[in-house]
Amino acid sequence: MNETTIPILPCRTLQPVLDFYTVLGFEVTFQQRSPNPYAVVRRGGMELHFFGMKHYEPAGSFSTCVVRTDDVDGLYEAFRARLKAAYGRVPNRGLPRIGPPKDTSHGVRQFLMTDPGGNCIRVGQRTSDDQHHRPAPEETFARALHHASLLADSKEDLTGAAKVVDRALRLRDERPTTVQLLRLLVLRADVATRLGDEETAASALAEAAAVHLTAEERSSAHDDLELLGQLQGRGPEEHWRHQEESRPRWRSS
Repeated sequence: MNETTIPILPCRTLQPVLDFYTVLGFEVTFQQRSPNPYAVVRRGGMELHFFGMKHYEPAGSFSTCVVRTDDVDGLYEAFRARLKAAYGRVPNRGLPRIGPPKDTSHGVRQFLMTDPGGNCIRVGQRTSDDQHHRPAPEETFARALHHASLLADSKEDLTGAAKVVDRALRLRDERPTTVQLLRLLVLRADVATRLGDEETAASALAEAAAVHLTAEERSSAHDDLELLGQLQGRGPEEHWRHQEESRPRWRSS
């Protein structure tokens, strides 16, 4: 027996959703306009079905599905390149949007992509045979990052994630490592951007851009720098080149 499960996802109208997936390299293999709007898109082993609902509200959608791949970073880069070519930028807020790959606490590396219909496609690659959530870290800032990331990406509770990060950043008796500080600020900027809070996003981005990391620290914070670059409108290498160029140059007299 060879079973296949295919999600059927809602949208208000089909065409914007089909246009989005066409940009990503999907092929529309079926489309029905009446009596009920219905369509199918396929790219390699990925197949998604959509149906139209006249009074559906994409911004309030909770619909989601999981796509498993053996090359999550390669698929992300392919989608990112196509989106940038089509839109002139990589959309990271509103609808549609795409976020960079992240390592989760349950042995999966994934990125989240939300289409114009409000459907969140979770594209992931297994990095461990143990798919159970790891226990939350005991250390203060690692724990804050753990919980805030889960709230933001798994539960879509952006307000809750913001509260966790803000509480951690206000602590004075403990201080995060340089990498933890960068991660907290980038996560706060990402959450604020997704909430439409441009003032907080700009402030967090400015603070994150001022954090100087060693080469080793930059390597360990690669995913966060990728997101920082996207939020600033440039890639991580451009970010660090800009930071190095703006760093004060001291000369001995």
